[in-house]
Amino acid sequence: MYEVIVVGGGPAGLSAALVLGRQRRRVLVVDAGRPRNAPAAEMHMYLGRDGGSPARLLADGRAELAAYPTVEFRKGRVVSAEGASGGFALTLDGGDRVEASRLLLASGVVDVPADVPGLAERWGRSVYHCPFCHGYETNGKVLAVIGNGTDAMLAAYVADRYSDDVVLCSNGPSTMPEPVAAVLKARDIRVIETPLARVEGELDALTLHFADGTSLAREAVYHRAPTRPNTEPAVLLGCALLPDGCVEVDEYGRTSVAGVYAAGDAAHLKAVPEPVTLVGPSAADGVRAAVWLEQELFRAGLPVTLG
Repeated sequence: MYEVIVVGGGPAGLSAALVLGRQRRRVLVVDAGRPRNAPAAEMHMYLGRDGGSPARLLADGRAELAAYPTVEFRKGRVVSAEGASGGFALTLDGGDRVEASRLLLASGVVDVPADVPGLAERWGRSVYHCPFCHGYETNGKVLAVIGNGTDAMLAAYVADRYSDDVVLCSNGPSTMPEPVAAVLKARDIRVIETPLARVEGELDALTLHFADGTSLAREAVYHRAPTRPNTEPAVLLGCALLPDGCVEVDEYGRTSVAGVYAAGDAAHLKAVPEPVTLVGPSAADGVRAAVWLEQELFRAGLPVTLG
């Protein structure tokens, strides 16, 4: 039996495993191998790695963990989870069954772009979800923002920071609240309500085609797609979820199920309804949860109970 199984091998999961490995805990990292930022060539705002490759960060993290003989890796997706603190059992999609005293869930989220042909294929390369992650590189370009409702405010933001030529494509009739519409009007941002038919081209030479046969040439596109948290193991274990589908945790990273911790993009406090989902905060979450999980393991092994 492992002392801890970490589900997820992204920044949160690897950071957690590093903390636990350095405390000589026997740890298994289970990873499906589908990181959220895999399509992106660069990541930003991670001190010391700004502009570096997301894939390289994970590869370097795994190489660092190889120095700790108590940390193991296994590729797979959790398809069943059961048990209680001191004795959890997970079954992976390949049929392997693994057991641990504690669990740390760090399986992240998945972006779900609008159902427009060509949009998902360009995700992270010429269609961007986050101006904090990609805005600096689109400075001075002619931009389109695909969004509606309150998400339309993204057009005003990128116009304020990066471009004097921004067009909002609502992909159907506008549902913007009046205050958002007023902001876009004040900034003279054109709104196209015609549904999108497809997106073609590459960075700096994109074409948005509309259902009425018209088109729009742009250099880059922003689209704040909804996300789907990977919470299957948490659901199977009965962990409390938040309205956005993420796992609810306390300030120590503990879920509602004893012995189960969670960290990263798919877990947050109830008091923080819109957490920052970036590489740096995810890695920090993994460290924080692992430190407190380690303290729990230490206390559980003491010959007396502390008050």
